[in-house]
Amino acid sequence: MSLTDSDHDLVVEELGREPTRAEAALFENLWSEHCAYRSSWPLLSAFDSEGDQVVVGPGDDAGVVSIPSEGDDETYITMGIESHNHPSYVDPFDGAATGVGGIVRDTLSMGAYPIALADSLYFGDFDREHSRYLFEGVVEGISHYGNCIGVPTVTGSTAFHGDYEGNPLVNVACVGLIDDPDRLVTAEAQEPGNKLVLVGNSTGRDGLGGASFASEDLAEDAETEDRPAVQVGDPYTEKLLVEANEALIDEELIESARDLGAAGLGGASSEMVAKGGLGANIELTNVHEREPNMNAMEYLLAESQERMCYEVRPENVDRVREIADRYDLGASVIGEVTDGNYVCTFEGETVVDAPAEFLGDGAPYNDLPADEPEEQERDLPGDVDLAEAFEAVVGSPNTASKEWVYRQYDHEVQVRTATPPGDDAAILAVREAGTGLAFSSGADPNWTTAAPYEGARAVALENATNVAAKGATPHAAVDCLNGGNPEKSDVYGGFEGIVDGLAEMCSTLDVPVLGGNVSLYNDSVAGPIPPTPTLALVGVKDGYDAPPHALSGEGDLLLVGARSLEGDAEARLGGSEYLAQFGGTDRFPESLADPDAFVDTLVDVANDDATLTTHDVSHGGLAVALAEMVSDGAGASVDLDAPSKGSPAALLFGEQAGRVVIETTDASAVREAFDGVAPVYDLGSADDSGTLDVALADGDLSYDAAEIAGLRDVIDRELD
Repeated sequence: MSLTDSDHDLVVEELGREPTRAEAALFENLWSEHCAYRSSWPLLSAFDSEGDQVVVGPGDDAGVVSIPSEGDDETYITMGIESHNHPSYVDPFDGAATGVGGIVRDTLSMGAYPIALADSLYFGDFDREHSRYLFEGVVEGISHYGNCIGVPTVTGSTAFHGDYEGNPLVNVACVGLIDDPDRLVTAEAQEPGNKLVLVGNSTGRDGLGGASFASEDLAEDAETEDRPAVQVGDPYTEKLLVEANEALIDEELIESARDLGAAGLGGASSEMVAKGGLGANIELTNVHEREPNMNAMEYLLAESQERMCYEVRPENVDRVREIADRYDLGASVIGEVTDGNYVCTFEGETVVDAPAEFLGDGAPYNDLPADEPEEQERDLPGDVDLAEAFEAVVGSPNTASKEWVYRQYDHEVQVRTATPPGDDAAILAVREAGTGLAFSSGADPNWTTAAPYEGARAVALENATNVAAKGATPHAAVDCLNGGNPEKSDVYGGFEGIVDGLAEMCSTLDVPVLGGNVSLYNDSVAGPIPPTPTLALVGVKDGYDAPPHALSGEGDLLLVGARSLEGDAEARLGGSEYLAQFGGTDRFPESLADPDAFVDTLVDVANDDATLTTHDVSHGGLAVALAEMVSDGAGASVDLDAPSKGSPAALLFGEQAGRVVIETTDASAVREAFDGVAPVYDLGSADDSGTLDVALADGDLSYDAAEIAGLRDVIDRELD
């Protein structure tokens, strides 16, 4: 990638001269799609980022919100999310590992301590050898880095879809904790005369041009040709940086901070001073390096990991050096904040001299054509045996157990995880505030392929339902918006749909979106990815207890929120795993009329003493939800044989979002709570049989816990 002719002309007009080689490379990276959001920024105003709880909204390294706290002290959490898609295709282990490292450093730069990670992963068909190679490498990279730095990976999602074959997605979210508001730091430089100090790992040539690499379609030879653009991580150095950052914040030595991620030192330092309306003088030869004979462009743009840029008052520089040395980290005073241009010198020569604001915000936005996606027609498969369908859907890698993934992660480190991976949402104990924090993250490419707008609305509602089912009120979110080549009008139309759909539902649910990440040009010789709107959402609750998703065997079973049981003969199967398995298309299911009231009511019901179990119904439909709830000691008898309830396939496998199965000892109270809010249907009762028995108009299904476990362990079985 190089600076386009039109961008070159804008730069020449602003500078009044030809850019130097280093300037051209810096503009190329900072004006890339990855950094400047040139194709997506005009759409992002759809998101509502305001709320009484919002402390820092979009534009910084991470968003910040206050959470309910005991007593008078305020407690903040940070939320951030990023993609490392292209690097993870080229080098799955290092690509995924450095994605974890980057989002953790975004957390550090706000003055927060990282307390939880979520990974949302998307690969080609599971039966493809290359997809499994990428899958195994990515999971290994995430687990290695997260486990080594002592940050638990507590939730997430994994999906397989043929259109990710040439371009997988690796989206990683991080939650951080600020237990004292005075510890909050931002990326806005404060005052001319303050020093810029680079702390952390030494700088090499790895990751050169990573931002521009992430802004291009993946070529057929990307795995070999683009390997130099992939960063190499060192989690042990990152762990030292985490603790050093804590010490620096403890002693109030930091005025502003920025993680060195995309576009390296040039990106971090120029963005920091630009946010403050300031400039900088930087001497590149002062950077501590690990490779000889580096040139100015390499110092500026290398994306070597585990590095932070701090603004420090002159009188505090020596103390910063002492703390860095204590943690065996390098520390270089690379320059100072000024009220002029962003200027970099190298061996006595000025190699960059440009307004910082022009570097960061000067790129013009793209005005791209968008074709509105067409609604899928109803073209259902012929008669499918229900037992065959049950086994295919419950045993699909998309809906099967993801224990193979999360058992590789240390989710218990830091001793906060009250509800571990495998449930609808993880619950973290924020004991500093006496608050439980529910955390959910994911998307469904089947949904957004079938209907980008409605599918994205369903993604937001499902994540909100996940936390509400654990008794937590949705509180805030960040998003990672992934799309293909935006210059293709059909691709851009789908991307526009997921942005608007996600924004609309978050606004309806009164969930502020604090920021996020956009990743476009996820396109390859295999074609574009599905439009993929990963949402990472947190909810808050008193205490840390939550109803489990597994049956107790002692209560009545109710299904709340289902349109498909209202006698609608046209119940929709669009976007379902059922159609993914057996072929065909259909319209995507409509959401509930009042999703906000549904979520609010679900929170109250989940926290009621009579509620024994709650489980979100989504991917794979009711069949998968019930299968996931059965264990050796608890089963269920479910009656779906009333003809008025619709077709058996729609009943079992439809994937309308905003539904939940509740096991309760007071069914009448649940009906009363949801009266006028959402439909409530009797499913049957839980028991101690360890078997799922389903009565249907066209025949019965019966599977014991061992048979269900055998279907659901397909990933473990195929990989081990």
